[in-house]
Amino acid sequence: MNSIIAQREGNVGIIRFNRPEKFNSFNREMALLFQDKLNDYSKDKTIRCVLITGEGKAFCAGQDLAEAIDPNGYGIQKIVREHYNPVIKLLRSLEKPVVCAVNGVAAGAGANIAFACDITLAASSVNFIQAFSKIGLVPDSGGTFFLPRMIGFQKAMALMMLGDKVSATEALQLGMIYKVCADNQLQHDALTIATTLASMPTRGLWLTKKLLNESMNNTLDQQLKLEELMQAEAGETSDYKEGVDAFLEKRKPIFKGE
Repeated sequence: MNSIIAQREGNVGIIRFNRPEKFNSFNREMALLFQDKLNDYSKDKTIRCVLITGEGKAFCAGQDLAEAIDPNGYGIQKIVREHYNPVIKLLRSLEKPVVCAVNGVAAGAGANIAFACDITLAASSVNFIQAFSKIGLVPDSGGTFFLPRMIGFQKAMALMMLGDKVSATEALQLGMIYKVCADNQLQHDALTIATTLASMPTRGLWLTKKLLNESMNNTLDQQLKLEELMQAEAGETSDYKEGVDAFLEKRKPIFKGE
């Protein structure tokens, strides 16, 4: 059984974590397959949005601890360096939107991968858990970068130290996710959003994503300059011309992602 299921719906590339008997916890095979598929979708110009979700009752329970503690295994540092760090970098550098549909518990790296995506939805029954402190580890997968920026220093510190469960509703209120859906509506709603994004000006969406990435570290002056440059780049795209023409002609635009 493949630990990653890849399929497509129109211009949406779908990735499903598929170790349901292990709550979709990552082992090396699954982590490397995930990276491979993200790379494949990155290069495929016919894929204009990526949707990530899980099979079974969980989204992702983080690292498979049996692999982490194996004396003949890879060791925690190599696991973080080769499994999770590349995933987070790929998610943030992918030049198309990434939608995440959290269908079940998201713990440890699983939660932080969800937070690193562009638009994250969760089923109403979902809990998010920064589980690292429970076993004496520190948050990884970009958690210490993204979560304080999403919800503030104090709240992030408390969740990481105490390992509290955060319901989908609370995660929405805190700004950790975009939307809560009924459990039986999650996949439909997520695919609807992904399909909408896949029909939009892909280059402009990437430049927006890039601006928000850079805003994490820029001064206001640096960000204003970058907005100027990115706006000029967006203004050279064929989608910009199509958008303006459609507006003037009072018709629906047909964007090609170029």
